[in-house]
Amino acid sequence: MTGPTAQARRMTPEFPLGRDAAAVRTRVDAMERLLERSFTLPGTNQPVGLDAIVGLVPIAGDAIGALMGLYLVWEARNLGMSKWQMTRMMGNVGIDAAVGAIPFVGVVADFLYRSNTRNLKIIRKHLDRHHPGARTIEG
Repeated sequence: MTGPTAQARRMTPEFPLGRDAAAVRTRVDAMERLLERSFTLPGTNQPVGLDAIVGLVPIAGDAIGALMGLYLVWEARNLGMSKWQMTRMMGNVGIDAAVGAIPFVGVVADFLYRSNTRNLKIIRKHLDRHHPGARTIEG
């Protein structure tokens, strides 16, 4: 099958809604990419995501960024991850939100401290250990 319809289908990402480990892995990979690496800053080749962009809005932006970051923690809970792992993930989101609330410093911190990427690594490590068959093409 070729043509515009086939090309549109290939460009549309599949977003599984299941609770199985492979579906969760696909969703958390997509969410991390959206929050941390969805765009590239022109002239710098620096990836930036929705977390940094929303963080430019004082107070409300950091709260929205933290809520989006908590989605990964919610998925971790659904996977049955340990309280210690979830506490570490909550700490990453908390640090990002607290430092992000400081004017000007918070914008720089969004580039240097990528809490969602750190949380994705924690989730991937858990999935690799407890659900080794739940791999994606990227993973």
